[in-house]
Amino acid sequence: MIRLRRITLSRGGTPLLEQAEASIAPGERIAVVGPNGCGKSTLLGAIAGDVSLDSGDIEQPVQRVVRLEQRVPGGALPAWRFVEAADTALLAARERVGGTSVDDGLALASAHEALEAAGDATAQARVKELLAGLGFSESDAGRPVESLSGGWRMRLNLARALFVPSDLLLLDEPTNHLDLDAIVWFERWLLRYPGTALVVSHDRDFLDRVAQATLSIENRQVVRYAGGYSACELQRAQRQAQQQRAFADQQAHVARLNAFIDRFRAQATKARQVQSRIKALEKLARVAPLRSARGASFVLPDPGDSPDPLIVARDLDAGYAGTAVLRGVDLTIERGARIGLLGRNGAGKSTLVRSLVGELDPLAGECRVARALRVGYFAQHGVESLRADDSPLAFFQRLSPQARESALRDELGRAGFTGDDALRPIGPMSGGEKARLLLASIVRGAPHLLVLDEPTNHLDATTRDALTDALADFPGALLLVSHDRYLLRASCDRFVLVHDARAQPFDGDLDDYLTWLQRAAPPGAAQAGGSTGTADGGGLSRTDRREERRLAASRRAHLGERLRPVTQAIAGIEQRLPALESRLSQIDRELADPKAWEAPERMAALGRERAILVTEREDLETRWLDLAEQRERIEAEQA
Repeated sequence: MIRLRRITLSRGGTPLLEQAEASIAPGERIAVVGPNGCGKSTLLGAIAGDVSLDSGDIEQPVQRVVRLEQRVPGGALPAWRFVEAADTALLAARERVGGTSVDDGLALASAHEALEAAGDATAQARVKELLAGLGFSESDAGRPVESLSGGWRMRLNLARALFVPSDLLLLDEPTNHLDLDAIVWFERWLLRYPGTALVVSHDRDFLDRVAQATLSIENRQVVRYAGGYSACELQRAQRQAQQQRAFADQQAHVARLNAFIDRFRAQATKARQVQSRIKALEKLARVAPLRSARGASFVLPDPGDSPDPLIVARDLDAGYAGTAVLRGVDLTIERGARIGLLGRNGAGKSTLVRSLVGELDPLAGECRVARALRVGYFAQHGVESLRADDSPLAFFQRLSPQARESALRDELGRAGFTGDDALRPIGPMSGGEKARLLLASIVRGAPHLLVLDEPTNHLDATTRDALTDALADFPGALLLVSHDRYLLRASCDRFVLVHDARAQPFDGDLDDYLTWLQRAAPPGAAQAGGSTGTADGGGLSRTDRREERRLAASRRAHLGERLRPVTQAIAGIEQRLPALESRLSQIDRELADPKAWEAPERMAALGRERAILVTEREDLETRWLDLAEQRERIEAEQA
């Protein structure tokens, strides 16, 4: 069990957590969520022992802790060797065998036993399975680390974290550099991981699939919710609504007390009751009003009348330095089209996008762009083009020298850059802040066509949701490249698959594409992902079918045994909750009666009882959600 006991954390003098508490059970997969800069990465560093606490304590057992590296690796080692080298216990066991004299039989036997325990016999195969699952071809696995691009090197960091034996896995934005097939593989890997995992991510679909519970950093506290991101969002909304109701109820109660005090303060016969209510006011533990989370909003202006079609590509060959990455592309983008580009990393999605927006000249064929077409283009690495010494305001002023500063500040404020934030230098800003700034800049000209190449890589979940909502209301055309499944589902109504040097319409939705990915996976990746099947494709014999039926019956019986205590606990909660609600309604009716307040002791007792019952109800509801999620997990595991 990991317990955070009243921990306080700060960074650069800015408080991140204050007296925060939480518990994590062994073997749980926990999502850690919150806006950029709230302290998620710092919390993981504190749990790993890399960051010192200002106060408080983190209680955890002695265990093997692995934390995902965030620096870009380099060096001349082959990629697979670099991953294997992460297991220092394995390397030490190999050195021990090499340094043991062949004449010392006992020592040599002990060294070989340690080498076997470290998994030497399967190490290379395990590394290559991991790399295949993360999208590396066999040839890329043998290339020097320094010859790979930055995104692929960051995948090596993830492979190293997954390769090393661990009891606690701390993963900070592990999916940022993965494409969809690698994310799906990684989800399956995490679902089989036997240890405890804490994952910081802004990918809603990913967290919904892997997380059993969520730690949300809110107002410098750590709040635990059952389930993944969507479940957390729902429970948080319910909790906030409940808090707002409690605040409103208390304000009404305070108003009643003040009204009584003001009315009878001058009457000697009411002095005792007045003093009683004054003391009640002083002792009242005030419920805080709900503070809305700060976040960006995106306003995508209506582009007005636009040409149709916007872009027409015919028999287009696209590539670099005379080498075609894509051949024979036929694609028309009509007015109001909403197209998602699908395909593995390296398949040519960004190449196609750059050709369509005019950054790359066609190698063959043609790409016709409508006259007076306004395009808003967000490049995958566009944040790197921002000047480090610029401020957001200076950046916007260079884009629109004639615009009034107040109008530019209004635009920046909608993107989350209010007050002095608009004057901060861009260089030290987070990737999410730079992405927000760039997105805000490209929509200023009311584009007819938005072309977004991985716009959410650095955005937090709140900002992703704001962008998704804005795109849903955008009346112009959209061409989107993203590995964020939630954004793709919500924003696109048709897809184009980039694969095998072609770009062709994909007949299906995103779920069909995920099925296609699994069918098209290379053999190594399929093994790494845990797929099973017969090698020869033949059917089962009669004996095999009988054994399969016996195993199925055994699994059903085992499922019943595992589900019984969970089902009984759920039934007990469902029996208790109506009685709680009935008693709370009865207390609320009595507390709402002005005459009842002439017996303050009775009212105080009712208030205490109500607080106890509300706490019990909240605990039962949280327990019910945990049990329901546990029941679903057991059923899914059994399936």
